[in-house]
Amino acid sequence: MTHYGRRRSGADPRGVFPVSLGCPKNLVDTEVMAGLLATSGYRLTLDEEAASIYLINTCAFLPAAREEAYAAIRDAVRWKKRRPDRRIVVTGCLPEKFRDGSLQERFPQVDVWLRVDAIPRLAAVLDGAPVPECGGEPVFLCDHTMPRLLLTMPHIAYLKIADGCDNRCAYCSIPGIRGGLRSRPAASVLTEARQLLDGGARELVVVAQDITAYGQDRPADGENAAGLIRELDALEGDFRLRLLYTHPAHYTADFIDAVAESRHVIPYLDIPLQHISDRILRAMGRRAGRADVEALLRTLRERIPDLVLRTTFIAGLPGETEAEFAELEAFLREQRFERCGVFAFSPEPGTPAARMSDQVPGKIAAERADALMALQQEIMRERQREWIGRVDRVLIDAVSGSRAFGRGTADAPDIDNRVVISHGNRLKVGEFYDIVITAADTYELRGECKK
Repeated sequence: MTHYGRRRSGADPRGVFPVSLGCPKNLVDTEVMAGLLATSGYRLTLDEEAASIYLINTCAFLPAAREEAYAAIRDAVRWKKRRPDRRIVVTGCLPEKFRDGSLQERFPQVDVWLRVDAIPRLAAVLDGAPVPECGGEPVFLCDHTMPRLLLTMPHIAYLKIADGCDNRCAYCSIPGIRGGLRSRPAASVLTEARQLLDGGARELVVVAQDITAYGQDRPADGENAAGLIRELDALEGDFRLRLLYTHPAHYTADFIDAVAESRHVIPYLDIPLQHISDRILRAMGRRAGRADVEALLRTLRERIPDLVLRTTFIAGLPGETEAEFAELEAFLREQRFERCGVFAFSPEPGTPAARMSDQVPGKIAAERADALMALQQEIMRERQREWIGRVDRVLIDAVSGSRAFGRGTADAPDIDNRVVISHGNRLKVGEFYDIVITAADTYELRGECKK
């Protein structure tokens, strides 16, 4: 997600132009940095020419994410050349991934490289304090006491319950970048959730690298994902909870019960499965085989009526045979996931998968990913049409002319599809409405407000 604005002459010496890249978890860090700056006398602006500081919070998970970060830095460098007294600050995952200082040589125009553990000191650094020395993997974890300036629509907020990851999947660089799992105390999460709801949020999107692992790093506290979901569900108000980023190996009967019995958790679960071949799953280090995955999916669909499942797959892991790819393709056709993304495997330096033999050529991995996405588009067209005639509770994001635009059960913000409501000019942004779905295509539902 990138925030850019218009240009005009004149600049505020304490004006900050923020750019947030990557996932919602990264956006929460950007919002915390924005809050820290705002409470320290800095002013955020979406007009880059009105700013003297260009702040880029980066993602570095995949080559495409790094290229996006490099492009944003080059934009900032061009901005700085127009007035050399301007400053560029780069934070987040990119400085974490390249702790060796190589980026300083590549982009000498950047004034400050700030690693994750230095986030609380951002304002002090901009005021002239030295950049804090950081150790190995980060340990920073935001909490409810830190100021946070929301950069989403006011009726949506991300609730980050943990950071880091202990799964150590063979293809993934996130643990090396973000560090090991560290869960927030439930009391802190609940306090922030209440603050967000009191501030007008109607949808809380619960995020972490793996929300089903919540509490596993602090077993003595007795806190876990199921208990946290129940406590969030007990909060008063007309709102909904959406759960992103769960791991199939960490589902428990108690967690499934908590979701199924909740008043506020909507029937939408994001479960990145990554593959279905047992051999490939073992090579990935996923700790859940095909039989486990199939049993979990059956249980979820039985226990949670009208469940929408989002997943992701990786095509072309080293050693993936044509037969194993065909197995994955058949599984996708059989399961008919409502939402699905596919990535072509790309070897991440420092990960076990990058050192595996039998690397699948990038061209073949890309072709396999494209084939899966073509199949998924066919499936999604069919699944979308199944909504016709149904009533869904839709949260309105925008009204333009005679139409309103919102998201129902199946649509996470900035990830999934949307619902277009005809004759919706009287609907209010940030409110829920029962919408009768009248038409559908691959990426859009259309409907009318129920009388």
